[in-house]
Amino acid sequence: MPEESATETTRRLRPIPAEPPAQPPVPAPRSQTPAVERPFVTFGQPETYDDTVGVRPLGGRTRPRALAAAACVVLGLGLIGGAVTGSWLTGESSAGSDARTEFAAAGELWHSVPVDQLFPPTVQGEGAGPGGADRTWTRVAVAPDTDCANAFDPLLRKALAPVGCLRLLRATYTDATRSLVTTVGLLFTKADAIAMTSLQTRFQKDGLDRRSDLMPRPYAVEGTVAAGFGDEQRASWTVSVLTDAPVVVYAVSGFADGRVVSDPQAAEDAMKSGETTAPAQAGLGHDAQGLADRVERDFRRTVTAATEKPS
Repeated sequence: MPEESATETTRRLRPIPAEPPAQPPVPAPRSQTPAVERPFVTFGQPETYDDTVGVRPLGGRTRPRALAAAACVVLGLGLIGGAVTGSWLTGESSAGSDARTEFAAAGELWHSVPVDQLFPPTVQGEGAGPGGADRTWTRVAVAPDTDCANAFDPLLRKALAPVGCLRLLRATYTDATRSLVTTVGLLFTKADAIAMTSLQTRFQKDGLDRRSDLMPRPYAVEGTVAAGFGDEQRASWTVSVLTDAPVVVYAVSGFADGRVVSDPQAAEDAMKSGETTAPAQAGLGHDAQGLADRVERDFRRTVTAATEKPS
């Protein structure tokens, strides 16, 4: 906190005025009841008598001292609370400031971080496969950064519209057997933290991340194992709306042989034990979720590194 200017904190001593001469007591009228005589009160033994019964109550602290102490406590808490509230209102909280800094920095990373850092050439997925098996994904294509005009189906584009589209980054990977392909994307939005939180709440409340008519589209490139990875080949997917960054992370997976999938299944459902759908049996839910999780994790590390303060 900035140093405050020095102020006078003690009162100047002033001469004590002479007490006026004591006046003789005025006798009470005969018709009135004489007042209860009270003992002489000093600062060492303050007045503690009850006004109605004239006896000293049992207990520790005296009423005037307790009242004074309570007043001091209330005043102190008020000053502390006022200072804290002022800090919140003016954004002086270091934690809040750091969060806002990271949020803002995250939204700028799409044009300042190398593609290999956002989408590594090889991604290791320890325990990411069915039954906790390890997975390895190799990048086969990277899309140029673009807008969102043709990247999503109409309904998903409408659902994402409240946060806007600043830039979209995508890459497509294949598994070690080269029989499965997965596109993972980072949608950088134009929204603030409040709008991102609102969108996340809506996705979770309405189950938008599990609706097959809200699947992201894949990114296919001729001459790669993902050449035939189109809309009809989508088998499993996941969509994650972040609230600590203006980013939506998603992944969509399918078969590399171009087969049409008639019963696509959200990754969350395809990963459940006992599922017998084609996406579940092939582990495509694990591929979509595993890749999305690791790209998101690396993205968070990048944001943290970009905003770390030198020690």
